[in-house]
Amino acid sequence: MMRMVLLGAPGAGKGTQCKRIVERYGVLHLSSGDILRNERAKETELGKKAESYMDSGGLVPDEVIVAMMADAVEETGESGFVLDGFPRTVNQASQLDNSLVSKNKQIDIVLNLKIDDRLVMERMTGRRSCPKCGAVYHVKNLKPKVEGKCDKDGAELVQRPDDAAEVVATRLKTYHQQTEPVADYYRENGNICDIVAEGNVDEITSLIFEQLNTFDKV
Repeated sequence: MMRMVLLGAPGAGKGTQCKRIVERYGVLHLSSGDILRNERAKETELGKKAESYMDSGGLVPDEVIVAMMADAVEETGESGFVLDGFPRTVNQASQLDNSLVSKNKQIDIVLNLKIDDRLVMERMTGRRSCPKCGAVYHVKNLKPKVEGKCDKDGAELVQRPDDAAEVVATRLKTYHQQTEPVADYYRENGNICDIVAEGNVDEITSLIFEQLNTFDKV
């Protein structure tokens, strides 16, 4: 089973593509964002530590996120997985590699979704979420049947704090400064494939599957 990392700016479509990869290849989806939000909702010590960073658009400290994701990877056993939202710094990538090597494992392939900042801003600031069921909509691309209301339970849709324009701008700045170099790290040390992620979602999925199918046959 393949062990994968999916890189890309916030709003590049990593979550959507991860779900399709999971369905196609039967690997586990390890989303740092989902895990952090779950910890925050449960008001755990980890969630409390991460909360202020998440709301401001900053990166959660390496010591917090690395420990959490190392535990998640350990729990996968011999199953394949796709990492979504981690690693976000070169230090995290290096620590992940060291952790995997100690268990005689490695990252097999890295997919790097490339997208223009202006499109990211449009995608993220237009997202609306249901506070009850977690369903996600978009003011332009995925409108609910009734404006401002969730199709499933009728709850009032809200904009997540980390989707506000000023926070998205901060997240993009942080991404270019600290996360974009992770692609260069893997380019020097592993198998990385760049995927243009600005077109139709299905077309992007096809490009990803093409790369994974080729790799899987090697």
